Formats: sequence, structure tokens, C-alpha cells
Amino acid sequence: MTYIPEPDRYQKMKYNRCGRSGLLLPAISLGLWQNFGDDVSHLKKVEICTTAFDLGITHFDLANNYGPPPGTAEKAFGRILREEFAGLRDEMIISSKAGYLMWPGPYGEWGSRKYIISSCDQTLRRLGVDYVDIFYSHRFDPETPLEETMLALDQLVRSGKALYVGISSYNASRTREAYAILKELGTPFIIHQPSYSMLNRWIETDGLLDTLDEFGLGSIVFSPLAQGMLTNKYLKNIPSDSRASKNRSLSTSFLNTENLERIHALNAIAEQRGQSLAQLALAWVLKTKGVTSALIGASSAQQVIDCVGALDKLDFTEAELSTIDQYALDGHINIWAKSSEHER
Repeated sequence: MTYIPEPDRYQKMKYNRCGRSGLLLPAISLGLWQNFGDDVSHLKKVEICTTAFDLGITHFDLANNYGPPPGTAEKAFGRILREEFAGLRDEMIISSKAGYLMWPGPYGEWGSRKYIISSCDQTLRRLGVDYVDIFYSHRFDPETPLEETMLALDQLVRSGKALYVGISSYNASRTREAYAILKELGTPFIIHQPSYSMLNRWIETDGLLDTLDEFGLGSIVFSPLAQGMLTNKYLKNIPSDSRASKNRSLSTSFLNTENLERIHALNAIAEQRGQSLAQLALAWVLKTKGVTSALIGASSAQQVIDCVGALDKLDFTEAELSTIDQYALDGHINIWAKSSEHER
């Protein structure tokens, strides 16, 4: 059957301005990092994406290496664009990134001009589009001059392959350097994509939030649910089909006694508020000044529905925030920390 979007979809979503740019992003965006590779049925991918769009989620976030294998998430979404979302491209924000290993040899990862521009060209072919709305440097490359990486992003905009550019997992210091270069070039640098959750608060202590505010940059935070830790998935045990059981980016060591005690305490707070734990976690990151959008992943359409339900209760009392802060402590789960540092 031909997909027909819900006519009231834009009344179901909250849209936030991305920094001081003209771009609005949905408060909840859909990331295709997990569950969009060849190991998941295409029908399930379609159901997740169409449900998201029906709820007003207009932003779909990818990267060249998403899969598995790398590249297959972009191919899958390209097929959905052609078959389900035909004629809807101008109602969507599509983003992708380059920085992690994509092909063998010396030109297949990091931040060289060769890699960044080749990656974007491949992304456009896999998606079947002429341009992406946002293209990111996925991680800082300590061995390539930052000017080279930023010049590559600038060229993508000037050649019409991207409308805006962003960076991901850069610390505050490197973000300042990137901003200075791109400002001088006149490149539309509008957004940063850092990891952030109640168990991973590095952007507060690093000063990144203050830096983004100073420069008028937006942010879209990834892993706001701590890769599923801040959901009901691990409240009782480790499910056999979970990321932790498959050791796919979420190590079972993260589910230690200390973290699990915090998760249970946060779940109790969520229940008192009439929310699921995931809804609490999303509302908590969205109350943070400078957070434009929370980037979720989903393995089912129902998970998307539950996450968007967070928008029904975004307000917190001072007492609630104080209690949350007792348990929203760093759980040593930031596996992207090296992307913000000085060594490979």
C-alpha cells in the first residue's frame, strides 16, 4: 500500500531553533545507528521511519559507517525515500557523517580532505539524493590539520552537496578552533552532536554547553537513553536480543551494580511523574539550555511512540531536579571520549 502521512503530524511535535540559525529541528530526531543494517528486516525499518514521520519527526540522522555492514543504513533509508517518502524530501532534514572506518587502506577513515569528500559522494549515491541537509565531521582527527577537515566541509557546502555542516564528539577546545576556521570561511556551521545523558554528563564539565551558547550553535545529543540503559530494558536482567547481550557498543560492564542502582532510582522518579524511564531521560536532556534535539534510536515503532510521549511532560520542579541529580551521575559509559582528545 502507498504510504500516506498523517495530516496532523506537525501538531504532534515540538520544533526548536538550531542555535541562531534559521533551521528548526524536531525536539526528538531519529537516528539510524542501530537496527538499520542487513540484520534487520526492511519492513521493520519502514515501520519505524513512517511512524516517526507520522509523529512529526522530520530529522533522520545517519553516518557512512552505520549498518552492519557499513553503508547499509544509508542504502536502506535511500530505498525508503524512494518508495515510502517519495515527494516528501523537502519536508525532511537528512544528515550524515564521516570519520570512522569505512573502507580499507589509508584513505578510509578520519578527517582528511580525501576521505571527507569521497565519503560524502558515496553517501549521496547510497541515499539517492543530490544533497544532505547537514554533513558532520564524525570525530576529531588529531593527525590531520583541523583546517583541512574544515575546508573539506566548506567545499561540500559550496559544491551544493550539503546545506549546513556540523561536528560530533569534539570537546569545547576543539569546537572553538573549528568555529574560528569555519567562521572565517563563511561556512554555515550550525550544530554539534555530542553524547549526553543522565549517566554521561561530560558536556557540562567540559564546558561544551557554554561554548555552544557563546557561538550560537545548536546541539543534537546522541545516546540520551545511554544506549538503552535508561529504559525499562535492563531493570530486571539482560535480554538476549539486547545490545549488551551482543556486546554491540554497550558493554555488560556498564551494567554494574552502581549503575543499576542509579537506574532503578531514576525509574522510581519516572513512575512518580507518570512517565516511563525513557521519557524521563529524554525530558531531562531537553530541559538543558542549548539542547535543540534529542537523537533516539529505535528497534520498533512502539519505542518511537513512547519516546515522543516524553514531550507531554517536559517541566520539572526544583525538588525533582535535585532528587534526579543524586542519581544522574557519570557511569563511565562514554565510549566516544577519545574522539574529543588528542590521540588516536
